[in-house]
Amino acid sequence: MSVFTKVERGELVAFLESYTVGDLQHFQGIRAGIENTNYFVNTSGGRWVLTLFETLHVSELPFCLYLMDHLDAHGIPSPAPVADRDGRILTALKGKPAALVQRLPGRSAMAPNANQCAAMGEMLGRLHLAGQSYGRQRTNSRGPQWWQRMAEVLLPYLDDSGRRLLTEELAHQAAQRALDLPRGVIHGDLFRDNVLFQGERISGVIDFYYACNDVLLFDLAVAVNDWCVQESGALDAERLAAAVDAYGRERPFLPAEQAAWSSLLRAAALRFWLSRLHDLHFPRPGEMTHVKDPDVFRRILEQQIAWPATLSRAAG
Repeated sequence: MSVFTKVERGELVAFLESYTVGDLQHFQGIRAGIENTNYFVNTSGGRWVLTLFETLHVSELPFCLYLMDHLDAHGIPSPAPVADRDGRILTALKGKPAALVQRLPGRSAMAPNANQCAAMGEMLGRLHLAGQSYGRQRTNSRGPQWWQRMAEVLLPYLDDSGRRLLTEELAHQAAQRALDLPRGVIHGDLFRDNVLFQGERISGVIDFYYACNDVLLFDLAVAVNDWCVQESGALDAERLAAAVDAYGRERPFLPAEQAAWSSLLRAAALRFWLSRLHDLHFPRPGEMTHVKDPDVFRRILEQQIAWPATLSRAAG
């Protein structure tokens, strides 16, 4: 979430006339995130989040928006999209696809404890089970083909050790692609800032715009790499066990998943190392944006290569 496209008050007032959400009281841009333009919007009828989609094609968005409704109906607290007076949940503002969704209560746990990591793992397991009955399909736009394209662009910007690390990791991941692992709907970006808590209870899961169909365990790997790592990039054993065990109680792991876990953690680190490198070297202009440090995920990848993780505790 960021602000790439500035919306003036008058423009927002006119936009909201198409909805039955009341009169505009206050709005402000959201700095967190790096892909879309987002505003908090308060009206006399409630609190909302307005998103203008900067990169996603309009054909991709129904998958994400209807998924929120589907998950909410299955007990996963997700921000339900708001339909306008004509029944549309996807409209347009300033020439960009736009959606208004509920603003959920709570705040992110940016220094999560083991109990909060367990709550995340349990919720993600339930999300994956609920996603099995969601009929829409969407390919992962940040999958292996994208990794390869980004590597070709970014290799000139890396030092010798970085180029070696990237080249060797791409070769390692290419050897894993034939693995037959459970697949389904994944969130794709379940970082700490995309989960809201009230105390140690999850009150919201947000930002489904990387959601797609892919390997379920890859989704857990993405989350673990943000929720359960130390500053050095090494995994924190207590938080890791809490998250993975709680997930495994909801959806037990198969032997093939146990064998693939270390490589999936590396794949998740690679994916976000590449995306942050791209944002660093090819920034998009915006009024209120920020670039996240790619070296965070380089360190995570290096640590996971040196000390491979296992799923034995959760599976046992």
